[in-house]
Amino acid sequence: METRETFAGLETWQIVLWYSLIAVSVAIFLFGVVRLALKYRRGSARTPLGSPLERAKRVALVVGTHAWIRRRDPLAGLGHLLVFYGFLVLLAGTAILAFQDDFAEPVLGFDFWHGWFYLGYSLFLDVFGAALIVGLTIFAIKRGVLRPFRLRYWRPAEPAELLRAQPRRYRVGDWVFLGSLFFLALTGFLLESFRIAAHDPDFELWSPFGWLVGQTFISLGLDGKTADDARLVTWWVHGVFALFWVASIPFTKAVHMLAGPVGVAVKDDRAGNQLAPLPAGAKAADVGYAFIDALSPKHLLDLDACTKCGKCHAACPATATGYPLSPRDLVLDLREVAEGSMGNRAALGIPPRFPEHAEILGTIKPETLWSCMQCMACVEICPVGIEHVPIINQMRRALVERGEMDTQLQQTLETIYTSGNSFGEAKRKRGRWAKDLPFEVKDARKTPAEHLWFVGDYASFDPRNQKITQALARILRRAGVDFGILYDGERTAGNDVRRVGEEGLYADLAEENIAAISECSFDRIFTSDPHSFNTLKNEYPQFGGSWTVLHHSQLLLELLEIKRLKPRKGLGYRVTYHDPCTLGRYNGVYDAPRQVLAALGAELVEMPRNRDNSLCCGAGGGRIWMKELKAEDAPRPSELRIDEAVGLGNIDYFVVACPKDVTMYEDAIKTSGHQGEIELRELSELVLESLAL
Repeated sequence: METRETFAGLETWQIVLWYSLIAVSVAIFLFGVVRLALKYRRGSARTPLGSPLERAKRVALVVGTHAWIRRRDPLAGLGHLLVFYGFLVLLAGTAILAFQDDFAEPVLGFDFWHGWFYLGYSLFLDVFGAALIVGLTIFAIKRGVLRPFRLRYWRPAEPAELLRAQPRRYRVGDWVFLGSLFFLALTGFLLESFRIAAHDPDFELWSPFGWLVGQTFISLGLDGKTADDARLVTWWVHGVFALFWVASIPFTKAVHMLAGPVGVAVKDDRAGNQLAPLPAGAKAADVGYAFIDALSPKHLLDLDACTKCGKCHAACPATATGYPLSPRDLVLDLREVAEGSMGNRAALGIPPRFPEHAEILGTIKPETLWSCMQCMACVEICPVGIEHVPIINQMRRALVERGEMDTQLQQTLETIYTSGNSFGEAKRKRGRWAKDLPFEVKDARKTPAEHLWFVGDYASFDPRNQKITQALARILRRAGVDFGILYDGERTAGNDVRRVGEEGLYADLAEENIAAISECSFDRIFTSDPHSFNTLKNEYPQFGGSWTVLHHSQLLLELLEIKRLKPRKGLGYRVTYHDPCTLGRYNGVYDAPRQVLAALGAELVEMPRNRDNSLCCGAGGGRIWMKELKAEDAPRPSELRIDEAVGLGNIDYFVVACPKDVTMYEDAIKTSGHQGEIELRELSELVLESLAL
């Protein structure tokens, strides 16, 4: 009959020992899982779960298809897919066998472990076992041969001894994890092959890979009792190692198998673009993340979900340009703090790596946190839903509360507090750009308007950006758009004030702007500043201000589509377009600017990094208000971006749709040595040119 005996050759006491080892393995595993749950429960806030059904659907889709893992690295995605389903099928096969031996036959008297079921089972497990080995081989080649940047543990700000020691520790851990899976898979095949070599049943052709190896053993003279003895030894080696591996899951890199899917389930869809306000009545000591138990349960979970894949490391503009920040390494350091303070290692009495094992601001350097541009590149690419940006923002809040910040940043925040803008200009000057226009711009506080234009600081005060603001005003006038502005009633929207961690000042700015806007009569708000666009749209509702908010690229596209704007000439320029972080990754506005360019007759040539993979200009998260922290010989993110654009060849214009981008990239064209090779144009300038006014 087509079947096999599970405990062939084992005496009763050996079977009892086996089940005892299973009990110990499961007990250790459950102890680790309970400790993980207790650690997460120590978090300071609760994560709203929303609809359980919708989150379950997301987990099924993301985990089942590997959609997040395959992005930007299809080879790694394929490798993980093979490992995931290979492991899952082998685990399911083991569970089926246990059900047959321990319940179906002894309790129900039902024996299905033979005939067509056994043959199909054998084929299925053999094929997926081979898939597991292929997937592991892909990972071994990537780590050992290809060695992409994202897998390098590179910390530009760390002392030389730590640069050598810590990466070595992580690399060893990665190889041990990979090697242990290899060992499990290979000993499983060896076990099958020795069994086939010992008895050589014809039906084991349904285990094609095991059968081939078994026939090889037979041809080498390894058969009969010799092969059966080898099978028995391999049975114990494979079985005991498998139980040890299961027991180790909550304590090793394998913990991501548990934490990863849960992290995907509870990931906040608005992480980053809608930061959490301060809790009502919060005391100074409770502001932000100064201690590890201040993290929310979701963020504590994130630390264990990290697989060290390095996708955030490769996407981060700070890492790429020598700033003392790697999102991956930040998460790993926080994991060390959590483990040393209240995790499984702490429960087992293992000394913490960091002496300040509960105080994260004593472990994570301030310059690391101030290097972050809050561009969301790390959050957007993470395959397990880690929320790096909100975690960093909360740690910044704690730094601000302690007064540990860049002096230049502190002066800018004081300037915003006193003048309402980051330029330190008098309020009455905010609307002066409109005086040079050949028509009057409405004061929306006095006269109703269809559209309220929230202009923003750079578009109002920076001389280069004022020309663009005037160009947009002329375009809107030509299209017959009824619009008005707040004049001196407008203050900084506060998006970047919030992202440097100054939540108190942000709340004041938001409340004052909401009060001013609420006094106006209008249908929609628009702005040319993606930073203002984000906070008006996503964060002001937290403070009672909820309106329809448009970016000016969306409004321009709408006017072109309904023929209220009719270009008189096709521009015919060869251009490339830069996606602003707060417009693209934060809010998913990618198509509108591109469609406007197409309507103008421009030929768009995409840069290698575009849309959700766009490289930050370096201004975000308040970096534009701070001193440089990067390595002296490293280019700025904006300079890297201009190099990328020039590398496309014969580009007429580098097109942007953000006032801060105008400032950053006009300077970068000069400092990168490309002046005369490429010019910058804001989207509105090209639209105005097409109208031939």
